[in-house]
Amino acid sequence: MNSKFQSKLPEVGTTIFSKMSALAHQYGALNLAQGFPDYDTDPDLIDLVHTYMNVGFNQYALMSGVLSLREKIAEKVWNTHQVHVDINDEITVTAGGTQAIFTVIATVVNQGDEVLIFEPAYDCYAPTVKLFGGKVIPVSLLAPNFAIDWDYVKSLVNAKTKLIIINNPNNPTGRQFQQADIDALTAIVTSSDAFVLSDEVYEHIVFDGRAPISLVACPVLRERSFVIASFGKLFHVTGWKVGYCIAPLELTREFRKIHQYNVFSVNGAVQMAIAKYLENSNRYLNLNNFFEEKRNYLVKGIANSRFTVLPSEGTYFINIDYRAISSEHDLIFAERLVVENKVALIPISAFYTSNLDQYILRICFAKRTETLTQAIDLLNNI
Repeated sequence: MNSKFQSKLPEVGTTIFSKMSALAHQYGALNLAQGFPDYDTDPDLIDLVHTYMNVGFNQYALMSGVLSLREKIAEKVWNTHQVHVDINDEITVTAGGTQAIFTVIATVVNQGDEVLIFEPAYDCYAPTVKLFGGKVIPVSLLAPNFAIDWDYVKSLVNAKTKLIIINNPNNPTGRQFQQADIDALTAIVTSSDAFVLSDEVYEHIVFDGRAPISLVACPVLRERSFVIASFGKLFHVTGWKVGYCIAPLELTREFRKIHQYNVFSVNGAVQMAIAKYLENSNRYLNLNNFFEEKRNYLVKGIANSRFTVLPSEGTYFINIDYRAISSEHDLIFAERLVVENKVALIPISAFYTSNLDQYILRICFAKRTETLTQAIDLLNNI
C-alpha cells in the first residue's frame, strides 16, 4: 500500500458478526450469531415486488421516498402512537436502518463533538462517530438488567455533547425503555444542546404485554430527535435494506442534504410493495406475538441447561450467562462452542469499546422452529 495512505478507521477490522458467521461456515455449525431470519418472506410481499417491477417502477424513486410509502409510514406511526408526522417534511426513506444512522451522525457530528453511546451497543455507532471526527463517550450498562444510571449520564453531558444515541428496544440486551428512562432523557436534553438518535428498528418486537415506545410520542424529545426504523426487521427482509428516518422539518432538511449525496434514493419497486403491504396494519401490530412464541419456545427448551437465561423484553435476541460452565473470556468460549459443539453465538464483549467480559453470549431466535429445536439440543448438551 502507498505509504502516504492513512486509514480513517485504523482500529476497525472485520465485525464480530462476520467472524462468527465465517467460523460457523468453516466448521458446519448452526449459525445463531448473525441477526437474520432463516424462514421465508411472505410470498404476498414477494409477489408485490414482482408486480411493481413489471409495471415499470425500475428507475430512480423520489429522494425522500415514494409518496405512498411515506403516507403508510405516517399511518403506521398514528396507529401505533397516535402521533401525526408530516409526510413531506418529516419522513425520509433510507437504504436500511444503518444508512439512516450513518446519515444522522454525518449530519450532526463535527470535529471534537462528543457522542454518548450506551453499551453494549450496535457496532456501527462508534466507528461512524469517529469517522466524522467525534469522540465516543461510552456508558457501560451491566448485566443482568442493563439499567441506566441517569445521574451518571447527566454528569457526562457538557458543552461538547452533540448527540446521544439510544437503541430501544436494545440490541443486544433486549431491554426496553420505561417511562422513567424517557423522563430522564427528556430532562437531560432540555438542559443541554444535545440531539438524540433513537434507533428503533425493533420497535414492534416487544413482549409480555409491553407496547411499543418511540420518541415520536414525546413532544419535547421529538423536536430534538432523529428516529430510525427498519422494514428489514419488521418484515423479515433484512437484505432489502429499506428503512426510514423521522425528524422535525429543520433536522430533516439537513439530513436530506447528506442523504441525497449518499444513496439519493431507495429501490422504487420495493418501496411500492412495502407501501401496499402496510395496508394490513396487523402485519406489524401483531408482530410481537410471532416473536414472543419463538422466544418462549427457546427459553423453555434450555431452562434445564447449564446456561442462565437473562430477561428479554424485546428484539429477537436472548442472552445466556455461561459462568456455570466456564471462566473463559466470552470470545474464546464462543469460538470453542463453534469448533467443539457446532453452534455459533455472539460474545457480548464485542458490543463494548472496553471489551467488557460478563460471561454472556447472544442468541438470535428469529429462526424456524426446526432451527430452534436443533439449537435447544445443542445447548442442552454443553
